Amino acid sequence: MHQLLNTLYITTEGAYLHLDHDTLKVKIEKETKLQVPVHHLGGIVCFGNVMVSPAAMARCAEDGRFLVLLDRNGRFKARVEGPVSGNVLLRSAQHEIMRDKEKSLEIARNMVAGKIQNSRQIVLRGARENTDDGDSQTLKKTTDKLANTLSRLPKCQNIDQVRGIEGESARAYFSSFDRMVREDRETFRFNGRNRRPPRDPVNALISFLYALLMNDCVAGAEGVGLDPQLGFLHTIRPGRAALALDLMEELRAVLADRLALTLINRKQIRAKHFIDRPGGAVHLDDDGRKEVVVAYQKRKQEEITHPLLNQKMPIGLIPHVQARLLARTLRGDMETYIPYLYR
Repeated sequence: MHQLLNTLYITTEGAYLHLDHDTLKVKIEKETKLQVPVHHLGGIVCFGNVMVSPAAMARCAEDGRFLVLLDRNGRFKARVEGPVSGNVLLRSAQHEIMRDKEKSLEIARNMVAGKIQNSRQIVLRGARENTDDGDSQTLKKTTDKLANTLSRLPKCQNIDQVRGIEGESARAYFSSFDRMVREDRETFRFNGRNRRPPRDPVNALISFLYALLMNDCVAGAEGVGLDPQLGFLHTIRPGRAALALDLMEELRAVLADRLALTLINRKQIRAKHFIDRPGGAVHLDDDGRKEVVVAYQKRKQEEITHPLLNQKMPIGLIPHVQARLLARTLRGDMETYIPYLYR
C-alpha cells in the first residue's frame, strides 16, 4: 500500500526553501523556521512569492516528489517534474482505451456515478444534522433530484450525455448547498458555483480546497504511471490535467465540500479571513489559507474503510488508490472502473 507522506504547504510570502544534505529548510527573513527530512515529504506546494533553491528543485525531481507553484489564491502556475515515471505499456493502454468510445464511456459514466452518489451522501448528512425543518426538507428534495440523475446515467449513449447529467447533478447539488451552512449565513450566502475569480466567500473557500485536491489527484495519477493529462470525462486540451480532474469528481464532495462546511460551521473560517479584490473577486487572506491547509492535512489523516478493498486507510490515500484501480482497469486486470463511494 502506498504510504501517505506529508505535503509541505508554504503560504508565507518571501519564504526561502533550500536543501541541507537530506533536510529541507525553510527560512523566513534569513531565520530558519522549519526543517524537515526530505524522505518524510511526498511533495511541496508553494503559494505566492516563495523561493526554492535549484538544489531543492533538483532533489525533488530526482526523487519523484512533486513541487507545485501556485499564486496566492491557489491558481496553478507551474509544476516541477523529473523524468516521466511509470510503465510505458500502461500509458499505451490508456491512450488505446481513450480512443475506444465504448470503454471510455463506461469509465466516465462510473466516475460521474461516484460523484453523484457521494454528493447525495453529503446532502443526506446535511439534512440529518440540520435542526431547521425547512432546510431539511429542501435538502431532502435535492437528494431526490440527485437520485433521479443517477438513475438516468446508465442510459447515456455518449460522453456528451454523461457530461450533461454531470452538469445537471452539480446544479442540483449546489442549489441547496447554502442550506448546509449553519453559521453566519449573511457572510456565507451562496447563490451557486462561480470561479475564475470566485465572487463570494463560499466559492473562494471551495475553489481553494479544490486546488489542494487537484494536486493530490495529479500525484495519484503520476504515482501509478498514468498520464494525468489524458482523461476520459474532461475534454483534453494543452496544459490541462484532464485525468486528474476526472479522479477529482468523485472526491470533491467528500474531501473538499464537506471540509468547507465543517470549517464554516465550527467557526474556524470567518468573515475576517476573506479579502475583497477589485472587480468583485473574493479570496482567502494569509491566515485563512493557513487555517485551511492545516485542516486539509488533518482531514487527509482521518481513517476510513475503503468499501471495495475493505481495508482501513487514511482518506488522503483515496486519490492514489483510485488511480491504482483505474490503472488495473486499463490493463485489463479489472472488468470495469469502480469509483470510491463515501459512507
